[in-house]
Amino acid sequence: MLKIGVLLSGCGVYDGAEIQEAVLSLLAIDQMGAQAVCIGIDADQHHVVNHLNGEEILQTRNMLVEAARIARGDIQKIENIVPADIDALVIPGGFGSAKNFTTWAFDGPRGTIRSDVKLLLVNLVNIGKPIVALCVSPVVLAKAFEGSDIHPKMTIGSKQGSSPYSIGDFEAGLTSTGVVSVDCPLGEILIDEENRIITAPCYMMNARISEIQGNIQSAFTALKKILNAE
Repeated sequence: MLKIGVLLSGCGVYDGAEIQEAVLSLLAIDQMGAQAVCIGIDADQHHVVNHLNGEEILQTRNMLVEAARIARGDIQKIENIVPADIDALVIPGGFGSAKNFTTWAFDGPRGTIRSDVKLLLVNLVNIGKPIVALCVSPVVLAKAFEGSDIHPKMTIGSKQGSSPYSIGDFEAGLTSTGVVSVDCPLGEILIDEENRIITAPCYMMNARISEIQGNIQSAFTALKKILNAE
């Protein structure tokens, strides 16, 4: 049975993993007949946000503990995962990708990336294991491969559609790190065949959950084709 890693940055769109994207990814993995391997980081998240009013809460929360809420307790520490353990990896969106995995939310493209996250991503791509990056998570791959000979072709959404974010600024930031940034509307995905990276805009655009499901399903359909071709 294929094993698909799901890298979770916590639990909640504003300070961790986007829950709907994470759950829909877990569903898509099950529907393709594969096994999900949830992966988390045993470290404090950057901060805690009240999802009712968007204000910061003076609390400390652990990324692994929070991500275990989504994984129903079945989750592995990132340091215990090697590329041989999984056939592919998906990174749901959520601000955790730009706050916990990287510091993009605060420092933009000049930000840093956690060394453990970078190591896993680089090792996966180096041996040809596919990666699916949803929503804002292309910024994680951008930082992982910045300064290398790998220049992923990725999308983070479309300037032509309705978005709560400045897609143009994100695209410029990705380009500055060496990414080949492609404008892509909701409902479409982008496949970097050379590096075996699939990206989908998801909640970078204003969308209904049914549209997010469709976007994620398209990404996993493409992933399945890549894995079946091996």
